Amino acid sequence: MHRRPTPTRPTPPRGGRSQTDGPAGLPADRSSTPGAGPAGARTAADAGGAHPRSRPGGRGPEDPAPRPRREPRRGRRAESATRRGLRVVVRGARDEPLVLGLAVLVSAVYGAGTAAAGWLLGRTTDGVLVPLFAGDAGVGGREIASAGLALAGVAVVTAVAVALRRMIAGRVFANLQARYRRRLAHQYLRLPISWHHRHPAGQLLSNASSDVEASFQIFQPLPMALGVLVMAAVASVAMVAADPVLAAVGLLTIPAMAAANIAYQKAMSPRVVRAQALRGEVAAMAHESFDGAVVVKTLGREGLETERFGGAAQRLRGANVDVGRTRGAFDPVVEALPSLASLAVLAVGAARAATGEVQVGDIVQVVYLLTILAAPVRAFGWVLAELPRSAVGFGRVRSVLEATGRTRWEQQELPGGGLSLSMRGVALAHVRSVDEDLDEEAGAEAVEEVRVPALAGVDLDVPAGSTTALVGPTGAGKSTLASLAVRLVDPDAGVVRLGGVDVRELAEGTLPAEVALVPQGTFIFDDTVRGNITLGADVDEDRLRAALETSQTAEFVDALPDGLETRVGERGTTLSGGQRQRLALARALVRSPRLLVLDDATSAVDPAVEAQILSALRRPPAPGAPQPTVLLVAYRRATIALADRVAWMDGGRVVDEGTHAELLERQPGYRHLVTAYEEAALAAARPDDDDGPAPAGRRPAAAGSAR
Repeated sequence: MHRRPTPTRPTPPRGGRSQTDGPAGLPADRSSTPGAGPAGARTAADAGGAHPRSRPGGRGPEDPAPRPRREPRRGRRAESATRRGLRVVVRGARDEPLVLGLAVLVSAVYGAGTAAAGWLLGRTTDGVLVPLFAGDAGVGGREIASAGLALAGVAVVTAVAVALRRMIAGRVFANLQARYRRRLAHQYLRLPISWHHRHPAGQLLSNASSDVEASFQIFQPLPMALGVLVMAAVASVAMVAADPVLAAVGLLTIPAMAAANIAYQKAMSPRVVRAQALRGEVAAMAHESFDGAVVVKTLGREGLETERFGGAAQRLRGANVDVGRTRGAFDPVVEALPSLASLAVLAVGAARAATGEVQVGDIVQVVYLLTILAAPVRAFGWVLAELPRSAVGFGRVRSVLEATGRTRWEQQELPGGGLSLSMRGVALAHVRSVDEDLDEEAGAEAVEEVRVPALAGVDLDVPAGSTTALVGPTGAGKSTLASLAVRLVDPDAGVVRLGGVDVRELAEGTLPAEVALVPQGTFIFDDTVRGNITLGADVDEDRLRAALETSQTAEFVDALPDGLETRVGERGTTLSGGQRQRLALARALVRSPRLLVLDDATSAVDPAVEAQILSALRRPPAPGAPQPTVLLVAYRRATIALADRVAWMDGGRVVDEGTHAELLERQPGYRHLVTAYEEAALAAARPDDDDGPAPAGRRPAAAGSAR
């Protein structure tokens, strides 16, 4: 298990896509067959890859040169975080103008009502309470009731405004979260698989959960902070009207609190950046651990994995504690400033009241207004504290939303009848991410990438209706070539044609209807057998039954407790490896593809069943239907022997093509690979001390696989 959440496996070039990955980068061959789901959204061609036409030099217009690692900028990070956070606020306001405007309006009513309550309290003190305590007979029950009703009315208005402000602000926050999570989900589906390979699934989950939440959490205190502006304006006018001197003393707290909040924001910015980045790291590591649970348990690495995750969790804890410690240091200062201002107003007001320059009600009014301003003014502190977190969170969200790459389509259709496949001069290089760092300025990641050649100058012809086996040593480029056949990726150079048509000239939706891939990694969903085969498509029972029979799936499906309606568990845990592969094959066959690509798709199936599957694929089709063209990656000699033609690959090239017998005759590497088990059996049959032939009666084991 690697220490960094960044994947280190070779990946297709930027803009490639895979049918083995789901929208969050999870292994999922739900896209492994055309027409999966509505509009084929889960298929190779429809899931939205990103491969432009190739250009000289082997790089498309959306496949820029590898980016150098960026160094985080340090100079004016806090100010930049504030500006970027404000841009997030502006973006959110544009997305939800009506609801946010209503929240601000209600908050303004609250602010005005609260300030008016201070003015009313001062008038009540001078006009009712002071005369009443002085024994003024002119103040009676009517005046007291009127004052009480006025204060109660203001209290009701402000209480309703507070409730509405909180509900509407929560609505703004929820709406923005839902909006951007939908955008991320759409982008995950649209982005090429090479991009998913460079971004761990846990990180993508963190983008859609904690990063979106962090981006728009600022909209919770924002309406209150904006309402404070109205409150501060009304309160300032009321204080100045009561006594300019007391108002000047009291209002000195506002610049002091502003300075404290700015210092607080500067101190919080780098700490919030680090905490938000570590949340993504922990999420990525947790997802990796859950995904690799079988490996961890079977190899007895629970302790090491616990220690690894514990280290990441401890770093996140330390970052969160640092954030809390900083907040704890500034909160008492912000709390103390209004209290100190109130004490100063009382001291100055008492001296001025003794000389008759001010009334008691004026002092009460100013002190009350300062007191009620304390908590709302702190909302500015909350907003300023959230600005860097919003900037970092949205920087990570934006890095996904602005990621480039999409498969371009034209208007060509495939010809009718059998479907041939040809490649000419095809070259392709994988893009590998070798390092990763967090850009603290933008909250995004800077990745250094290198290109690893996978295919070079490949020429291949697969006649319509034929079965061609791709054979070659590990790393020869067989799976990469298979992905080109179904346009998971586009080549850096050369051309891939189906039925004589360049696949880049095809209309969108054409490939999912005609082409299917069954990849190496079979993914089964926590659904019924029927749901895993149809993936929501409308498939009639006859076609479904024919796919089950051809893939040799019918027998074991019929034996399940509920047949086609049996739930198979997460990742098909109730099925064997061979059963999962046959289910994936049925998923492809039910769509009647004219080109079927099997990327070692029967490796877990026993040879006898595999032979039955391949024989069924070669049966004459229904009247009027073309014979499917089959391209299969194979290792077993018996499987290869069933193919019409064999393409021998080595070093990213198709070295030779011919029948199995022809390649055995003229390609030593091919002969060695497909007879490796026979050679090993012959060697084992010889006595240890004798190089002669094996004793009579001992025959070498039959070759079951060339691996």
